[in-house]
Amino acid sequence: MSLDADALVDRRRMRRKLTFWRVLAVLVAVAGVVAVATALRGRADLGFGGPGSAQIARVSIKGVIRNDQDRVEALERLAKSRAARAVIVHIDSPGGTTAGSEQLHTALRKVAETKPTVVVVDGMAASGGYIAAMAADHIVAQGNSIVGSIGVLFQYPNVADLMKTIGIKLEEVKSSPLKAAPNGFEPTSPEARAAIAALVADSYDWFRGMVKERRGIDGELLARVTDGRVFTGRQGVELKLVDAIGTEETAVAWLAKQKGIDPKLPVRDWKLEARLGDLSFLHLGSTALAEAVGLGPLARALVGTGTIQSFERLSLDGLLALWHPAASD
Repeated sequence: MSLDADALVDRRRMRRKLTFWRVLAVLVAVAGVVAVATALRGRADLGFGGPGSAQIARVSIKGVIRNDQDRVEALERLAKSRAARAVIVHIDSPGGTTAGSEQLHTALRKVAETKPTVVVVDGMAASGGYIAAMAADHIVAQGNSIVGSIGVLFQYPNVADLMKTIGIKLEEVKSSPLKAAPNGFEPTSPEARAAIAALVADSYDWFRGMVKERRGIDGELLARVTDGRVFTGRQGVELKLVDAIGTEETAVAWLAKQKGIDPKLPVRDWKLEARLGDLSFLHLGSTALAEAVGLGPLARALVGTGTIQSFERLSLDGLLALWHPAASD
């Protein structure tokens, strides 16, 4: 009987050792890949077939746009790359914060000033997504892509009536009536509403001015395309928001005809997401690590679902250049 007990203890001890070494192996592997990725990050030709190899860079802008300094730095490297002869920017975005969209537009303009740049609208380039698209000198969209939604909004929930119903009152002392206004815990005063309206109007004028300058639209047509509505790619061509209907092949043909770029050059992805937390190998490594310690189902659930992304819009602060019809249009 004692021999059986000793064997059971030895077996458990071996299992613990095996788990330890598995976890250690995963950690070493992930650390090694992180080290390699970090070393490659500083290379000007990251994402290409090799230094000095002529190519067309493909940049992808997807999802909600926020301020992103890593993306700006990646675009700065692209602007200086000797390998990239031209740039094709794929956009599929409903927009995001006005400041983030402005930052992205500025970074893309720096690229366009050094290399022929064309935008391809995949699903949509609405609101802030269209701000980004205007950085290029040529915009291609599919016939049923969505473009436009030229406008700015400022949203905030107001729970004043709810607080009154449940008997909660917010007490505050502030330096002036417009400090931290509106706050959502009390009815918005006319003065606060006027201040926010002036803020929105100023950003809207900036947005309209960009459309006028970059797309050469003025007068009644400018008023029509900047009233906040969205358009299909086909409508966008008629309204001068889009230059041509097509896909990446159309963009390559334009680069060849108008900019003298060799159409046989390979099109290579230029990675904008340089943050280590966004790299897929870390997701895989984390999942493998969790598997080793018995938490595989939880890791797969976190990596495989869009739970985190579902909260994206809730974390956007300030002025928005964002198209989301379920809430506003």
